Amino acid sequence: MPEPGAPRRTPQGVPYADLQHIVNADGQHLFCRYWEPEGPPRALVFVAHGAGEHCGPYDEIGQTLKEQSLLVFAHDHVGHGQSEGDRMNIKDFQVFVRDSLQHIDLMKGRHPDLPIFIIGHSMGGAISILTACERPNDFAGVALIAPMVKMNPESATPFKVFLAKILNHMVPSLSLGSIESKWVSRDQKQVEAYDNDELNYHGGMRVSFGMQLMGAAVRIEREVPAITWPFLLLHGDDDKLCDIRGSQMMFDMAQSTDKKIKVYDGAYHALHHELPETAASVLKEVTGWISERLSVSPSQGS
Repeated sequence: MPEPGAPRRTPQGVPYADLQHIVNADGQHLFCRYWEPEGPPRALVFVAHGAGEHCGPYDEIGQTLKEQSLLVFAHDHVGHGQSEGDRMNIKDFQVFVRDSLQHIDLMKGRHPDLPIFIIGHSMGGAISILTACERPNDFAGVALIAPMVKMNPESATPFKVFLAKILNHMVPSLSLGSIESKWVSRDQKQVEAYDNDELNYHGGMRVSFGMQLMGAAVRIEREVPAITWPFLLLHGDDDKLCDIRGSQMMFDMAQSTDKKIKVYDGAYHALHHELPETAASVLKEVTGWISERLSVSPSQGS
């Protein structure tokens, strides 16, 4: 813990006074990024990153949307990147949702008349879905890139779930093994960039964190039949980290009349960092989808 009166610093030792940040309801400092257009913004876009990473790798998405006159904002979730908190450990998945709503409310307060979109990848997809479910009338649309909707059936067999529940009571900090970076992308340069990024978490995932992810997936499955807000789903059919069947289930079961799914043949998990052709298509899909909804309903939002 920092000494009383000492400036709060990131896990990397940088004073938060020198960085853009918000302070969440638990008093933790969360590092923020903003991509602001030069002229008046047409909409707000919140970006939710995935487990073990941070919002820095979303710069290309942020810059591209900024050029479309959209104000893009993001933060490193608690326990991630340059934010405070025990690394990849959380008392309750709802903290991620609560912090996202806090940041969204802050930006909505500054731009009360603008529609709001969310872009979420992987675990950030789960955060995005639950965030939009809490405020279904607040969002003009949610774009999901390989979202975590269902747990991977190989990693969540009934026996493994039973075992995890026992271990969570006995040794919640036990490591289940780390994310295998080779499954992040088919582009070797992107895998190397992921491995060399010191802001990414490269350690093992704790049993307690795995239980929070499982709980989030159960909650999403319960919420999906009531979803009516517009959404875009993009998923690679060779994704080993987030099961594509979750996206298919969400597309099939949600009540939304404005919904779209696009499957990328052979693609891995981080579609926005996939082989150049796939990554370019994902960027085009997301920006085009948001722009279309702005031209149809420029005053949507609340």
